[in-house]
Amino acid sequence: MHDKWQKISKQTTEIVDVAIVGAGLAGKTLALSLAQAGVRVALVERQRPETLAQQKADGRTTAIAAGPRATFERLGLWPDLERDAGAIWDIRVTDRASTLYLHFDHSAIGGEPMGHVLENCRLRRVLLDGIMCVGDNLACYWGTSLAGFAADRRAARLSLDDGRTIQAALTVGADGRGSALRRMAGIGVRASDYGQTAIVCTAYHDRPHGGIAHERFLKAGPFAILPMANAEDGSHRSSIVWTQQRALGEHLLAMSTLAFEAAHARAFGDFLGEVRVPGVRWGYPLSLTLVSRLTGPRLVLLGDAAHGIHPIAGQGFNVSVRDIEALSRVVTADLGQGQDPGGRTPLNAYARRRWPDILAMAAATDGLNRLFGSDLPPVALARRLGLAAVHRMSPLKRQFQRHAMGIAPLGQVGG
Repeated sequence: MHDKWQKISKQTTEIVDVAIVGAGLAGKTLALSLAQAGVRVALVERQRPETLAQQKADGRTTAIAAGPRATFERLGLWPDLERDAGAIWDIRVTDRASTLYLHFDHSAIGGEPMGHVLENCRLRRVLLDGIMCVGDNLACYWGTSLAGFAADRRAARLSLDDGRTIQAALTVGADGRGSALRRMAGIGVRASDYGQTAIVCTAYHDRPHGGIAHERFLKAGPFAILPMANAEDGSHRSSIVWTQQRALGEHLLAMSTLAFEAAHARAFGDFLGEVRVPGVRWGYPLSLTLVSRLTGPRLVLLGDAAHGIHPIAGQGFNVSVRDIEALSRVVTADLGQGQDPGGRTPLNAYARRRWPDILAMAAATDGLNRLFGSDLPPVALARRLGLAAVHRMSPLKRQFQRHAMGIAPLGQVGG
């Protein structure tokens, strides 16, 4: 791998169509999407590929909805991903101990899985392998950080900390919630701390999950049970995202394995038999973050650099994939017509297309977290009756299901 990426001299100023800062899930996916379409791409990443390839599991999984799955099929990565993915056939939503519920059945809308659950470490590795094979359209700057950014009417210029420079028609910030590129471009971000921690771990259980994802709304916060592929030894397992108020979350994380397993089993229940959490558990603080604008002069922000939403519906990365699809179409269309992909017109068109979906999903996840976190009797009664009502209203339920599958994103406008 080491030799593969030593392609650029320190004395060279690389001229490309698109420069991408950040090789996380979103950055690598965009780089592959554009490079495979013939776009000249530079990818800047502060970590080396050897380090990225050796990243261990961190407890996090990604729920790839049916719509965004098409992106990975188009990139030729899905066969490698599907082998390790757990299919989501149905989704069941419950509230506390209420007997009323909302159940989404895959057979009601095409009969295909509603999505797949994949460990992030596996997704990262497959994307990295894809980058290794993409060809000469992609130049990677590994182990390098962004030192400066400037843009004018003709091009954007990126200065790297090792003295190299990149000139691009368009620069994309995919460098996470603490985006350095966003800061250099002077784009503000609004953040709201939920005061919650997401505890993530893998649960092993006696009985198979049947491909059913459970979103349980408990008093302290959502408790998500996501179906994973069986372990190598055939053990049945599910990914857990257990939202707790910050103080209680830290207390749970500090527990012994036996004490944590007991607390977890009470929240999980016994519907899949005995449940165990023998491995490591991780905690991630939750907040809502939104940039003041998605674009700047010759600049687009996407993925976590642009938006960070509550994991309550497992839609964070799916929103990022829709960013990637929209931007890929804008860039390839403009280049195909001999136009400037970093000009004001295409960037404004991208922002108009993406803002409604981003804002709608942020509002929906934020609202659900607040709604199901309320203990007021009238609110509790209303939401439980609402779950039951939607469950019985097939047309409305199918529409919600299409949103969950990423087939009809919330707030989408235009073609």
